[in-house]
Amino acid sequence: CSRYHPTLHSFNVLIEHFPPYSFLSLQMAKRFNQDEITNDFFHPLVEYPTEFLSLPGPRAPKRPCNLTKEEKKLAVRNVLRYVPKEHHQLLAKEFAAELDRFGHIYAYRFCPDFWMEAPSLWGITARSKTCGAIILMILNNLDPKVAQFPRELVTYGGNGQVFSNWLQFRLILRYLENMANDQTLVLYSGHPLGVFPSSSSAPRLTITNGMMIPNYSTKELYNKFFALGVTQYGQMTAGSFCYIGPQGIVHGTTITVMNAGRRYLGVESLAGKVFVTSGLGGMSGAQPKAGRIAGCIAVIAEINEDALRKRLDQKWLDEYTKDLNKLMEKIKLYRGMNIAVSIGYLGNVVDLWERLAAENELLVELGSDQTSLHNPYLGGYYPAGMTYEESNEMMTANPDEFKRQVQSSLRRQIAAIDKLAARGMYFWDYGNAFLVECQRAGVPMLKEGAKDDKTFRYPSYMQDIMGDIFSMGFGPFRWVCTSNKEECLKKSDEIAMKVFDELLTTDVPEAVKQQYRDNRKWISEADKHKLVVGTKARILYSDQAGRVALALAFNAAVKAKEIDAPVVISRDHHDVSGTDSPFRETSNITDGSAFTADMAVQNVIGDACRGATWVSIHNGGGVGWGDVMNGGFGMVLDGSDSAMNKARSMLAWDVSNGVTRRAWAGNANAIEAINRTMVNSTGLEVTMPNLADDSLIDSLY
Repeated sequence: CSRYHPTLHSFNVLIEHFPPYSFLSLQMAKRFNQDEITNDFFHPLVEYPTEFLSLPGPRAPKRPCNLTKEEKKLAVRNVLRYVPKEHHQLLAKEFAAELDRFGHIYAYRFCPDFWMEAPSLWGITARSKTCGAIILMILNNLDPKVAQFPRELVTYGGNGQVFSNWLQFRLILRYLENMANDQTLVLYSGHPLGVFPSSSSAPRLTITNGMMIPNYSTKELYNKFFALGVTQYGQMTAGSFCYIGPQGIVHGTTITVMNAGRRYLGVESLAGKVFVTSGLGGMSGAQPKAGRIAGCIAVIAEINEDALRKRLDQKWLDEYTKDLNKLMEKIKLYRGMNIAVSIGYLGNVVDLWERLAAENELLVELGSDQTSLHNPYLGGYYPAGMTYEESNEMMTANPDEFKRQVQSSLRRQIAAIDKLAARGMYFWDYGNAFLVECQRAGVPMLKEGAKDDKTFRYPSYMQDIMGDIFSMGFGPFRWVCTSNKEECLKKSDEIAMKVFDELLTTDVPEAVKQQYRDNRKWISEADKHKLVVGTKARILYSDQAGRVALALAFNAAVKAKEIDAPVVISRDHHDVSGTDSPFRETSNITDGSAFTADMAVQNVIGDACRGATWVSIHNGGGVGWGDVMNGGFGMVLDGSDSAMNKARSMLAWDVSNGVTRRAWAGNANAIEAINRTMVNSTGLEVTMPNLADDSLIDSLY
């Protein structure tokens, strides 16, 4: 496989041009220069991008580097394996300095000195256009309009890595450029193991992130292994290259808030209702837009001014204030006016909750939290009483004290929430490990009479709101128009609306039709809400019938040149079958299997066998390292009969797997859905449960 080795052959970039990019208020006039990338980056050695790295903009906090002296040597040795020996003397010192300063070796010298941005697929030079589509998705994940810390290769969640270092980025693009359609690239936690012979029906890319021997899958050991450069936290769609910006979570949050209004408040309209939460960073940045679309007054706390201003500049956040007195006045004003608006509070969420609890009037009906508590002590949660900068310094300089401050703030936050809940507010956990971390901070969080250690006093949104939706087979289906043309995205919206119109004429339960109507409305208004950040992409929720119909319709449109470039379909790992997570996606599974991971692993195997273009399986994502197993796929629809057949087969499995598992656990919606699917699917036969009467079981013990 020597023809792929970067030390033997020049690196050929796949992008023909990048437009100049202005990052927030920054101006960067330098244009993309193909020669800077296409030339061999070792002969001569590329210049260190000092000017680019010194530009203002979000940067990842220092990672903990709890390595011994010998382990630090190993970390440097590990990254040097990518480098010709003639440069070891220089780069060994450079990498060691990075490790000491940043807690990780990002190989910054090899970071291109321009912002990433996905071009059209036709602007990507690749032997296989299928592999070119994967490159497009990688570039979109590192676009600063999309990525949280692009220079550290972090897409979202504070530590959701695309790759571990920039050498991997260059080598992986090099492989993808030269691959044929009978080869498969294998990635181990960002490391390109190599390109291996396979077949045209096999995936072009298989990805694993964070796969650990179970006894070593602890948060403490993660820091060590990431510093060593031997594993990474891929979140969900960061490490699988399928993130499409906050649009995905806008849709999920909109659906959640709408259904929370139906379930908790008994209303279809949220006019004048207040939803309080926190986070305007990566995925959480979707909350103001979602609240506005759902029709409520959304109040979101954010301590990072850069993150808040980014959403303000994008017009996803309507207004903000630093003053809690003014914030209370705004809430009262807008409640009286019954208008939908999003208000940012630049400050700590603990202070916001405590002020709301101190008000004589109950000013909030719905509450949640989207701080990144999967990573509470490394930038996922900022304690009250400290500035953003003070917290960033303390978390690595004095981690024990920082942990005490975080846990003290969590205790204060949940105490204020308890007071408001006692007065009539409805609060739910958004699957970010908020209730888990409150429990770990010493607050009794288990519900009275709980029969397990995952049933808390407040429900997970999966238990109360989204669990039944998943059990019906509905989940986040997304697509990317690789032409990057607005007209192609609009055409795909038209196709999607037509598909839902046809689905609404089918004989399905009313609960299923309600989801069809909600998503038909969502897609009809999507263009108006200006949801696209990065490349032209869209998301909606659909069941198996809808996903297959959408994929086949998109493929037909590509074939007919109504859409003039292939469409990439994928989904969030947060889905019907993609994730085993006892505190989130599988929290409403009560047969004891919520702590097993067979479903997510089997799902990736099945997708790979049925035609996925690429597949991934990750440890961590959402609720944190060691607490979840999740996987996903990408599929390129190029208008061919082969793509049509692959889509029909793979999407049927990708949904039915999880619905069947949920049916076996006894969920009534899942039982109905899989029975209906078996009637309409030749060759599908699943094991159905014979559910025992509670009275019989209770009589035994």
